[in-house]
Amino acid sequence: MTLSYSQSSPEDKIGAWYMFDGTHIVSDQISIKTDVQLRSYELLDNMNLMFYNLGINYKLNPKTTATFAYCFLDIDKSYASNGTPHLFENRFYEQICYNHNLGILPIYHRFRLENRFLNYVDKNIVKNRFRYCLGTKIKLNNCFFVNCSNEIFANLKGDVFTENRFYTAIGINLSKYNNIQLGYLNHQINGENLHRLQIGIFIKTDYRKLTKVAS
Repeated sequence: MTLSYSQSSPEDKIGAWYMFDGTHIVSDQISIKTDVQLRSYELLDNMNLMFYNLGINYKLNPKTTATFAYCFLDIDKSYASNGTPHLFENRFYEQICYNHNLGILPIYHRFRLENRFLNYVDKNIVKNRFRYCLGTKIKLNNCFFVNCSNEIFANLKGDVFTENRFYTAIGINLSKYNNIQLGYLNHQINGENLHRLQIGIFIKTDYRKLTKVAS
């Protein structure tokens, strides 16, 4: 990762997050979660983060899903005056998602506890934090929908509230299970106010028929 604007503030740039998100159903209760993200300092240049995620979802009931996942992050902070060229993070998280309706409005909640192992060049640090996301996904018609959410982060040690993400997007259904989302993310982190465009591809595959045939 090479950054050519080391003297620029990240707040001066319109960056981008590119996402490929997959959910792979293997039974009525269990699915596999995969996610790859590329985050860039500018729209098409200066990549500063690669994110890989693999998890397992267990549906407790029609409204509630529990998840356990592992993530690997390669982070480049060299745009900052005191930044570290590369920071590698191994992360585990435990999560509960709950969906319900508030009148005619669909609501989703996500509660996540993260265990973060940060590997710097000269030291290793362990951090833990809690995340809560509140959002809604509103169907406009068979083709389009709106996704809007806000997520707060709370560190369990040190400064508590150092990050918040507000996200809004227009979604386009490609099929019953697959969609593309084009959105805007306002990312407030460590005193910085960042503006990011998001492009996400979300797919869902269903292997239940194959597993039933195999059994």
